[in-house]
Amino acid sequence: MRTFILVLLSIVFFGTTARAEDFFTENEAGVVTLQAPMELELVKVPVKDSRTFRVGDEVHVGDFLGLFADKKHNKITVSSGVTGRLIYIHPELYSKYTHIPQGTELLRIEKQPLLVSAKGSQSTTEGLSIGKVFGNLVESTGIYALINDNSLSWTEGFGRLLMISVGALLIYLGIAKGFEPLLLIPIGMGAVLSNIPLAYINDEGGVLRYVYDVGIETGVFPLIIFMGVGAMTDFGPMIANPKTALLGAAAQFGIFSTLIGALLLSQYVPGIEFSMKDAASIGIIGGADGPTSIFLASRLSPQLLGSIAVAAYSYMALVPIIQPPIMKLFTSEAERAIKMSQLRYVSKREKILFPVIVIILCALLLPSAAPLIGFLMFGNLMKECGVVDRLSDTTQNALINIVTIFLGLGVGSKLSAEKFLNLETLGIIVLGLIAFSFGTSSGVIMAKFMNIFLKQKINPLIGSAGVSAVPMAARVSNKVGLESDPHNFLLMHAMGPNVAGVIGSAVAAGILLSVFL
Repeated sequence: MRTFILVLLSIVFFGTTARAEDFFTENEAGVVTLQAPMELELVKVPVKDSRTFRVGDEVHVGDFLGLFADKKHNKITVSSGVTGRLIYIHPELYSKYTHIPQGTELLRIEKQPLLVSAKGSQSTTEGLSIGKVFGNLVESTGIYALINDNSLSWTEGFGRLLMISVGALLIYLGIAKGFEPLLLIPIGMGAVLSNIPLAYINDEGGVLRYVYDVGIETGVFPLIIFMGVGAMTDFGPMIANPKTALLGAAAQFGIFSTLIGALLLSQYVPGIEFSMKDAASIGIIGGADGPTSIFLASRLSPQLLGSIAVAAYSYMALVPIIQPPIMKLFTSEAERAIKMSQLRYVSKREKILFPVIVIILCALLLPSAAPLIGFLMFGNLMKECGVVDRLSDTTQNALINIVTIFLGLGVGSKLSAEKFLNLETLGIIVLGLIAFSFGTSSGVIMAKFMNIFLKQKINPLIGSAGVSAVPMAARVSNKVGLESDPHNFLLMHAMGPNVAGVIGSAVAAGILLSVFL
């Protein structure tokens, strides 16, 4: 019975390894003590009926006792599993963002089987005056919270303002510059909402917390996005010229090279401590595939999800700026002017068989990639079979649009100041740029290598499209090609490695999942 009670005493979230018996102890007199099993930071003080707990208050099963954060910023929500009265409260429990040393006794509850409460009949000695009312009103404002919390922790004061500014910047880039507006605007709004003081939108019970838990932590939203991408993708160019699939595979080199780079940063840069799982999640940015990055990070490194998602989508949006200099650096004017022959016609039967064959091969060779590959190919099969137009239309439009909204808000909710403003985030941004650059250059170099053996040469520019930022990367390849020859249209040729890159990034994610999960 005692073990059962202790297990009920706490509810732990965000992947922490803390257990109920680590937080609570019970003596023979029936007094339950809440203590810190490790070094913690108090994020939110215990509140009941809109006021903080006091000695003598009643505590019932399920009452909130405090929100804490460990060294890795994982949040731990602790609730009561017994009924009784508070006989001791540590003074630190009244101060948010306070460091709690390991072993500190935070409160003690004297268990009682039954408690009788008379709501509304209790007298108060505090009194209520105009000054008290005005003071409560002032303390409930966001301005007061920012100023007060900044004296306790800069990330909860100035840091919140900084992250709200970051959210506003993402919204501006989406609206004014047209950089991936379908995602940057929801992500930016999620960042703004999650950093509003005293709103608790992103805490336990907040709407953004539910959006994240239901759609992103479970991996549902990225998979539905992949299904929509499949329904909008034409694999015809890749089927017509299978050699271009090698370019999509080569572009994934950036993923694995960045994985090594993340481990080197952890080894030689103080303040950065990336685990193997963290390095794998960061490396996937090199695939320039937002849903894949989110899916992998939610599985391996949920605490880094916000930084990884923002880096992935930011670099996807910046494809027209980042890629052309890299493409021109590794190619000559003559190579950029290479003309490619027209692609052969791909029959409807081939297009229908392709997703079925890919799913079978995935099931046989790499089952860990089945969720991503399976949903991608299912969406494509609905598009190509021609007998479920209503389902295909819904997947391409209404469904993917709805999920995109909530995906962006959920990702934005991870851009809270205490998680984002650290040295590791800067490392992720830098490594993401390196990953994307390596992926672009690897595709171009692979095309040049293939030309050594091919009679019909491949324009190396289409190799840069292997990073799977569909269809923007293919458009950039075409645009750079037209600069060298106004009559050289590479768009359909570039779509081959572009869609191959989508499959390649999913396969890479499956490999990393099978190795590290």
